[in-house]
Amino acid sequence: MNFNVFDQETRLLIETDLRPVQGERFQPTGFPELGAATYTLPDGTEMLLVESAQSIANRLEAVCWNDADHDLKHVLQGLPYIRVTSNGEVITNSILEAHRLNSPYILESQDKSFAESLLDELNVNKDSPVDFSHVAKVIFKYDPNSVIHGLFISRGEFAGGRLKLPRLLSGFIEARNVRPVESGGVKLDRVDPKANPQLGFGHVPYTRTEYTAENITAYFNFDLGLLRSYRLGKEAENFLIAWGIWKILCLLDSGLRLRTACDLSCQELKVTQPSNFELPNIEDLERQLPILISSVPAFDGVSVTEVNFIPPKNWKRKKADEEVVTDEGVENE
Repeated sequence: MNFNVFDQETRLLIETDLRPVQGERFQPTGFPELGAATYTLPDGTEMLLVESAQSIANRLEAVCWNDADHDLKHVLQGLPYIRVTSNGEVITNSILEAHRLNSPYILESQDKSFAESLLDELNVNKDSPVDFSHVAKVIFKYDPNSVIHGLFISRGEFAGGRLKLPRLLSGFIEARNVRPVESGGVKLDRVDPKANPQLGFGHVPYTRTEYTAENITAYFNFDLGLLRSYRLGKEAENFLIAWGIWKILCLLDSGLRLRTACDLSCQELKVTQPSNFELPNIEDLERQLPILISSVPAFDGVSVTEVNFIPPKNWKRKKADEEVVTDEGVENE
């Protein structure tokens, strides 16, 4: 891939139209106490947010992980990340954690070894300006995934809660000219339809809102100007660009079954900026990625960093009967 084409560009912009695999209806993401995110353009066009930036980030991270091997996919071997263990068992990692390196399982453990070492390397002070180029270099060495998808450490000891790296790679899916499709159903109780529904018994009717749309479009944006401002070096920049494109292609190629009733297929993939760049295919990128990883000086001698999670006091919920929202439409940063 010719990386020189990006030297004078501020953005790499990619988009593709999507269609439901079957029929015309699809189910958008939902937000607690809000539901679907509908909005109206100044010309009256009804729009819908099908998938948010935070959800797309989660999905782009997930394509990097091999669940069967509990490790990165083979083309990413040698890439640094944080692995968290507890009582000798692996429990999570910075690739899959919602807030990446800022996961409480990484920074809130009673074992402060890694947190203190990271703070020392970052060399940030709550009363001084933050050198975000230096911050990016340190974070990149331990977890480049936190650089490409963004990081916000609000803890006071980290520059007074000002330590924030915006996303280099972001994306979202929206639909145009949408119309709601109202339907519903009922959970049947074959034994006693009138039993207490609050305990899970009885007949429980429910409503459901899906949508149709004139167009559904996925957009991806790689901030090349922000990447260069970190001064990570040409090898690191080339790797991050290639990795970002690979993530996008993998997500679109593996199928966009975002929810039970939202299964989308990718149509023609278009690069809108720079106009003279042609996307490589996944196979070519997978041949290049191991070479690009091995060429990054910051990764030399750094691979998986182990963090021992010792739960802090009072980390459990106060009431054992508190509900935990697990609706698949609820957003997760």
